[in-house]
Amino acid sequence: MNHFHAAGGLGFLIRELLDEGILHEDVQTVWGEGLRPYAVEAKLGADGSVVREASPRTSGDEKVLAPFNKAFQATGGLKVLSGNLGHAVIKTSAVKPERRIIEAPAKVFDSQQGLNEAFKAGMLTGDFIAVIRFQGPKANGMPELHKLTTVLGILQDRGQRVALVTDGRMSGASGKVPAAIHVTPEAVEEGPIARIHEGDIIRLDADAGTLEVLVPAGDFALRRTADADLIGNEFGFGRELFAGFRQLVGRADHGASAFGTA
Repeated sequence: MNHFHAAGGLGFLIRELLDEGILHEDVQTVWGEGLRPYAVEAKLGADGSVVREASPRTSGDEKVLAPFNKAFQATGGLKVLSGNLGHAVIKTSAVKPERRIIEAPAKVFDSQQGLNEAFKAGMLTGDFIAVIRFQGPKANGMPELHKLTTVLGILQDRGQRVALVTDGRMSGASGKVPAAIHVTPEAVEEGPIARIHEGDIIRLDADAGTLEVLVPAGDFALRRTADADLIGNEFGFGRELFAGFRQLVGRADHGASAFGTA
């Protein structure tokens, strides 16, 4: 963040996007005057008052903050995936091109702890796609899955081809392992992710934007959805207070909101 700010910061970024017509300039903000007034760098003046100077016209470090005409890549860093497992999102900008397509058998877990225990037991061998389900907003409020990236990264560094498919969320999706997160519908709502069996071949293609389980459609549709013991999600750490929200919350790809929308 310090390097980003030193290279020009948000003021530079906002001005670049405004000048190229990528942002709507006529929105109402707390400042009340659209977005153009945000293309500044705020500093303390000699008398202690706030001074707003125009953001720099050139980036101080194009490896950190690139100008619009020298973008890091032609497309954005996120991509929506769709297929017979529903919808998901993947951060492609963090994944090397040669790792954006993986077809491998599923290893299925109902918690991140399950995957970590399998790792410690030496069970995560060969190429595979880890499926971590019952982690969506309705199942347990969709908490941060912070224990997955390290394990999967170690396995990838060992030469295994691995990926992640989950109805949960994780900031680790910015890591080097391909991760299809926010899969919807989620498992607790009997989404397709709840019908994946251990060993099913899954194909994640971030270039084509697809996420498929390679099982005959008729057979897959006849499968019963898995059950999970979610009683542990009901108590402790204030979970009791948010039980009503979990019952009302909408799908992750619709914003996971517990409030009505127009």
